[in-house]
Amino acid sequence: MKTSIKQNIPYIEPPIVTSEQGAHLTIDGKDFINLCSNNYLGLAADPRLKTAAIQAIETYGVGTASVRALIGTNSFHIELEKKLAAFKGAEAAIVLTGGYMANLAVIQTVLDKDDVVISDELNHASIIDAIRLSGVKNKFIYKHADIGDLKNQTGDIKKLLDVKKADGSSRQCILVTDGVFSMDGDIAPLPELVTWAHEQKIMVMVDDAHGEGVLGNHGRGIVDHFGLHNKIDFEVGTLSKAFGVMGGFVTGTKETIELLKQKSRQFLFSNGLSIPDTAALIEAVSILEESDERVKKLWENTRYLQSKLKEHKFDIGKTQTPITPVMIGYEEKAMQMSAGLKKLDIMVSTIKFPMVAKGSARLRLMPSSLHTHEDLDKSIEALLSLSKNKSFSSFFGRIGYSVGKFIKKIIRK
Repeated sequence: MKTSIKQNIPYIEPPIVTSEQGAHLTIDGKDFINLCSNNYLGLAADPRLKTAAIQAIETYGVGTASVRALIGTNSFHIELEKKLAAFKGAEAAIVLTGGYMANLAVIQTVLDKDDVVISDELNHASIIDAIRLSGVKNKFIYKHADIGDLKNQTGDIKKLLDVKKADGSSRQCILVTDGVFSMDGDIAPLPELVTWAHEQKIMVMVDDAHGEGVLGNHGRGIVDHFGLHNKIDFEVGTLSKAFGVMGGFVTGTKETIELLKQKSRQFLFSNGLSIPDTAALIEAVSILEESDERVKKLWENTRYLQSKLKEHKFDIGKTQTPITPVMIGYEEKAMQMSAGLKKLDIMVSTIKFPMVAKGSARLRLMPSSLHTHEDLDKSIEALLSLSKNKSFSSFFGRIGYSVGKFIKKIIRK
């Protein structure tokens, strides 16, 4: 007897986009305000990136047809790695086909089963998977962004690090954290984490997927934002969000990057990034080097959107970045609100379990540098109209889950 996959898991049917990714997009022939993509700087359909990709195709074709370690390294790959290293203020960089792959490459290459890893409890799935694939047995998970909880585990961590491995070598240890946490939009306390790690002689790795192009001078990321250059061992970034294309990278010292190029399975056994993607990314880095206009506009739109939401008493959690959660609470209500917004020509993401804990579902609004105040005003008005609608239980949308739960308890009594 056959069992439908729809009966076994929450079934996802993604909308099919038939337009460029911008402030607006087209689905089923209809125009929507796009508040659910990671196209922070509007580069996904930028004319300069498109021209660079087209010219590269005409000169070099489309694919690399080989892994980087054999014959799949194009001159564009080398140029992009040099530009990224210079942009990030690092000695060297390695480019891979995704940020997911970059996290796997670092952790799986540097650690083995007898080493030690320390991880924030809310780190991205790619970090969790990388730790699993490395086979490392000694794991310490600290409460989200809680330096106090991390320090409380110092004794146990030091005891492990004082014990040699079976072959007599010292244990390696990496503290790994997201830079920006994608569900809440908050930022890791990186200066405090780095200070503690250096005191313990522990390496630091930060996955700055949502900080690239957003934080720091000209969008150079969280390390630049905190002035921590040369104090992070592995800085991982993605090229599919603010940079508008796809791919991932790691920056670090020449020695650490060469280690990844010689030993990481993700580099040795996977084709290089495609020719047009690489050429477009070179142009994207050039645009950010030339001007911070897009970054400034992104933050201006972010402040406008978030201040308006707060003004109307929406709970946007503890975000410190353009990632703007509107806390709902119950999954059903969040899904109803998202569906209601779609009917009003607004596309937003519903974030629910298992992406976040049960009872903390939310809508996630993602402003970009391309949005106008008119776009944002229309979206806020749509949220307000739905939150006032009795069928959407207004207290969920307007005053947050915790207050809503309290009121519901009183009503039941």
